Amino acid sequence: MGEAFMDSLSLPLTNGRNPGPIDTIHDFIFSCAKKPFHRAHVKGTSGLAGFGRSKLSVPAQVSKSFNEKFIFTLCLSGSPSAPGVVFFGSPGPYYFLPEIDLSSHLIYTPLLLSPNLSDEYLVGLTSIKVNEKVVHLTHRGLVPTKLSTMTPYTTLQSAIFKAFVEAFVKESAAANLTVREPLKPFSVCYNADDVADTTVGPAVPTVDLVMHNNDAVWRILGSNSMVRIFRGGVDAWCLGFLDGGEHPKAPLIVIGGHQMEDNLLQFDVESERVGFSGSVLAHGTMCANFNFTKNEQ
Repeated sequence: MGEAFMDSLSLPLTNGRNPGPIDTIHDFIFSCAKKPFHRAHVKGTSGLAGFGRSKLSVPAQVSKSFNEKFIFTLCLSGSPSAPGVVFFGSPGPYYFLPEIDLSSHLIYTPLLLSPNLSDEYLVGLTSIKVNEKVVHLTHRGLVPTKLSTMTPYTTLQSAIFKAFVEAFVKESAAANLTVREPLKPFSVCYNADDVADTTVGPAVPTVDLVMHNNDAVWRILGSNSMVRIFRGGVDAWCLGFLDGGEHPKAPLIVIGGHQMEDNLLQFDVESERVGFSGSVLAHGTMCANFNFTKNEQ
């Protein structure tokens, strides 16, 4: 794919409230990939930062250099014009304006090993609920579920996708929402004028991803379940989940980047667990609300 090089990487230290003094890793390993590889990624990007479980990933190298645990916490901004933030080597606290420590809202579920020993992050899903009603799935037991920012929208194996969509449409109809003609790549859409706005996004049925037990529930609200589409004079909200195919190469469920926006996710590799906050909008803040004013102390 390309050659490996060694250079310096500078990062600000933090007390969890704002950036502090800069510290430098002098033996940071990176690579320059060939153009065909680079073209496979999002338009406008200037590079790729690997956050997997590899020993050469960014969080692995940072944690080793600072003699910290292999742990990083990601908060992707839901705004196209405002940055999110990632914390390396610290379990918290993570303060966001107005003085909200989001680490206190984390719920944990075990991190699973990938069956092919890859560097992926997998968690176990036991069920999906729509408006707190269980979606009847053909798959039983713990369903390995991948977390991937490389996947734009959550994908579900065809049978799971069909059952989930049917449940979502049924609950939407009970709320007087009528499905309109779909807009690719999405299969379920509603006219935007028919959907009320709330502080946590469009008012649609809640989606719960139930992890290893009933106390570990990742609730997906309208801001993460729906995607606003403006196309050809049409203004619609579409369900941001896609059919992953009957026999996907990836795990049966892949949680994508859109579902992670404005959610705090902690990947604690050493303790073999993943923490998730649910939408931080529900806690009165957003991922763009980290205070980037530099603190020199």
